[in-house]
Amino acid sequence: MSGWQTLTGSAVALPQSNIDTDQLIPARFMSQPRSAGYGSFLLHDLRGAQEGHLLDQYRPKVLVAGRNFGSGSSREAAVYALVDYGIKAVFAPSFGDIFAGNAVNNGLLAAQIDDGVLAMLIDTMANTAGEAQVDLTTGRARIAGHDIGFDLDPVRRQKLINGWDDIDLTAQYSEEIETFRAARFAAHPWALPTT
Repeated sequence: MSGWQTLTGSAVALPQSNIDTDQLIPARFMSQPRSAGYGSFLLHDLRGAQEGHLLDQYRPKVLVAGRNFGSGSSREAAVYALVDYGIKAVFAPSFGDIFAGNAVNNGLLAAQIDDGVLAMLIDTMANTAGEAQVDLTTGRARIAGHDIGFDLDPVRRQKLINGWDDIDLTAQYSEEIETFRAARFAAHPWALPTT
């Protein structure tokens, strides 16, 4: 996965709260191979219920959503569906914990905003899209003409910018790990398997 520092593109708002992972990608589509891409299944039932849904009209890179986004099961496919559709950032007042971890490990920013900012963005982008610029290095975004700050854990920022998952993050310490391993087995040779 490639990392990113800034992005520019359209943004749309979904005012609903509690958009869970089963809504993001219904389970009936998860038998498809990952290599085929999951973007066409993103919010399948919601998009299918509305002719000309905003997601289909604008193909946004940024999504603004209600509280508790990505709650429900731990299915990583929900993040795959967003990323495969072209969405690189989701702004919401809160996220499902497992979803937020899966998001950063797949290059998707899950940025927390407060309810007042959400209401302002929903009001501004009602039934239309807005332009968005997001900067991971500064923790700032401009969405539909509004400047927004967002907090981002430094480790998550590093993972997004470098395109790293947890294994890549650990691999940056390979010298220190090898030094510890050598010292540990020198001090405790009995801990080393004999075969």
